[in-house]
Amino acid sequence: MEYNNLLVEVTDGIALVTLNRPQALNALNKALLDELSHFITVAQEDKAIRVIILTGAGEKSFVAGADIKEFASFNGEQGERLAAEGQVNVFNKVENSCKPVIAAVNGFALGGGLELSMASHFRIASTNAKMGLPEVTLGLIPGYGGTQRLPKLIGKGRAMQAIMTAEMFSAERALEIGLVNEVVDLENLLPRCKEIAEKITKNSSVAIAKAIKAVNDSDKEYGFETEIKSFGYLFDQEDFKEGTTAFIEKRKPNFK
Repeated sequence: MEYNNLLVEVTDGIALVTLNRPQALNALNKALLDELSHFITVAQEDKAIRVIILTGAGEKSFVAGADIKEFASFNGEQGERLAAEGQVNVFNKVENSCKPVIAAVNGFALGGGLELSMASHFRIASTNAKMGLPEVTLGLIPGYGGTQRLPKLIGKGRAMQAIMTAEMFSAERALEIGLVNEVVDLENLLPRCKEIAEKITKNSSVAIAKAIKAVNDSDKEYGFETEIKSFGYLFDQEDFKEGTTAFIEKRKPNFK
């Protein structure tokens, strides 16, 4: 599939995916969401892709939110469908990707943009990043998982305040409260994300996929069961045999 709103570049196992609507500050419209959904689905089976980096075109914005013009006239039923389809087809799909997804947050990450970054497995931000959930200023609440993921990252009280006030976090504040993992200069954002991705590609992709599943289940009552079963499953995989053999032979593993 050729994309009109995504730029995809795959190098050495790392897929750099650029959300490419700079004229709209990369706002999420239906076409962009459909393309992102398609890419994430395809990437799960693409052996050339080991890690995914999501970023926005230009220096001003990761994603400045959803394209309000597309839903300004919706009724309640349409709004509910919008949220449900977005979460199932994109945001949950990103969160549950067996390939690690890193959000390289350059500039504004507002509304759906922050929600997309939160659905990613972790976030690296540039110093000019501004993050927030301004939906209450439109008479709405976050609808792409913001009310669920933000409390897990920064705590219930901070999440409540951020959502109710629609305040924006600077990159430094986001780092302080655990919303992002690191803050780097804009020119170093993609190089740093690629550096992290390269470290990931050297490790067992089978183990990483199971780790993602176990961590995602950590707030569920069956989280420990997921970990235990995943741990046992990995003993029967070739990567375990290669990893332990490499350790004993004092060499670096060569995972397939």
